Amino acid sequence: MADEREGADNNNINDDMGNQLQLLPENEEEEEEDDMETEDRDSEGAEKPSIINFDPSLPTSHAYLGSDMEEFHGRTLHDDDSVQNLPVLPHAALILIPGQTLPLQLFRPQEVSMFRNLVSQDRTFAVLAHSPDSGGGELQAEFGTTAEIYAFREEQEYGIETVKIKAIGRQRFKVHDIRTQADGIRQAKVQILPERILLDPLSALQLSSRLHRRVPDARPTPPQSQAQRCHTYRRRKLYPASMTPWPSWVYSLYDSETLMSRVKKQLHEWDENLKDESLPTNAIDFSYRVAACLPIDDALRLQLLRIGSAIQRLRCELDIMDRCTSLCCKQCQDTEITTKNEIFSLSLCGPMAAYVNPHGYVHETLTVYKASNLNLIGRPSTLHSWFPGYAWTIAQCRTCGSHMGWKFSAVKKDLSPQRFWGLTRSALLPTIPQVEEGVEGSRLLCL
Repeated sequence: MADEREGADNNNINDDMGNQLQLLPENEEEEEEDDMETEDRDSEGAEKPSIINFDPSLPTSHAYLGSDMEEFHGRTLHDDDSVQNLPVLPHAALILIPGQTLPLQLFRPQEVSMFRNLVSQDRTFAVLAHSPDSGGGELQAEFGTTAEIYAFREEQEYGIETVKIKAIGRQRFKVHDIRTQADGIRQAKVQILPERILLDPLSALQLSSRLHRRVPDARPTPPQSQAQRCHTYRRRKLYPASMTPWPSWVYSLYDSETLMSRVKKQLHEWDENLKDESLPTNAIDFSYRVAACLPIDDALRLQLLRIGSAIQRLRCELDIMDRCTSLCCKQCQDTEITTKNEIFSLSLCGPMAAYVNPHGYVHETLTVYKASNLNLIGRPSTLHSWFPGYAWTIAQCRTCGSHMGWKFSAVKKDLSPQRFWGLTRSALLPTIPQVEEGVEGSRLLCL
């Protein structure tokens, strides 16, 4: 998408994710430059679109990478607690979640050679989760996620070899050691982290209660809606709590079905057309699906990645959804860009997904129907658009000028929504509203 280049200062890897923009040639006239920056006021009075006729499968296909990619089938999973040596994705400034799609465009000969060799092997590489509080020094990573290539394309243009890749996050790992080979490729020695399956705290009592259950009434019961069936199921499942000193609501706080139901309610507010059948049915995959679409900063995302239990992960995600209701500019921190209520989904992956621009920068982009305190830079363009049918315009924070994302405008009048904003996660700071005047809420969430 936007013409982006690396800044002169490469000390902070996050600065290379699209915040340095080459907007106009240096020889343009000053008056034309002034015309290129405008105040974005289209959000004023914006309402959530009642009708969406955009195809949500288009963003997930990443068609901008080309349609003739070689696809691979099957999946590679390593044994829990096993130690593996994996090549490291270089210049990565994102925290990959298992199940999350990662598109890549790579140009450096070293990287092209690395991925060409990977495709002929097990197609698995390591994405390190760098700690956000490295203090400007050497980036440190204790955790990360394995990624597996499922689509690959190699091309050559103007004598430059390029590889385009679609990969998907697979398993969490803990880093033991990282070494650099003679060819410059880093190899990580990692330990695959298992998912801890917590037993139902009422499982023993449920078995006992089944032994003493009455013979069910043979009379037919009236049909129930899905909500009624879920309510009846939860009542029966939590009934054994009556034989303990604790009320049933205490156990429901650690019941995976109850937690998933509460999260789904929030997801339906973001996407009214969301079908429960499209969501993972097991708590582990479901918790990762939610983690991948939450608009949180790297510190909170790393906390989620470190958690080894789906139940605890879901509890933390619910806490984030309930408390982090405002999204501000990460650079100036006090400028509110959007809120949780303005989030909506235009993709099968949910309201946020990762995309890559022609220069190889990966942006995790959140879609909202209303955004404020933004200035628009340049003219709309459909080149390499992540949302086919929409033209993008660069959006910057009105206060500090930081790159916040893009405004997308429909090319055709019959496309709905007519406009929306795609905000890059790396530029957003989730904010917990002050509980009392002058007292800010804690960001330690459910851990």
